[in-house]
Amino acid sequence: MKITKEQVGHVAKLAKLSILDDEKEKFALELEKILTYVEQLNELNTEGIEPTSHAVRLENVFREDKVQPSLSVEIALQNAPQREKGFFKVPKIIE
Repeated sequence: MKITKEQVGHVAKLAKLSILDDEKEKFALELEKILTYVEQLNELNTEGIEPTSHAVRLENVFREDKVQPSLSVEIALQNAPQREKGFFKVPKIIE
């Protein structure tokens, strides 16, 4: 598949990249090599193979939720530089 400098320029513009004219020729050749290599995948027999979005199975890695005792307010706030009415006090950042 032949990639033109104009196509490279268009893709660069879509990606908001600025590239020089002499770079367009270089990238066109590199993209052409990549696409030629990827086209080899069309030669594979994929009949009966289910489409996948991941190469390996994804599983939930989170632990089971269990009710456990939490920190007391006093312990949670013991190192707070400022506190007020049982809460962390922080500077106002929204007008």
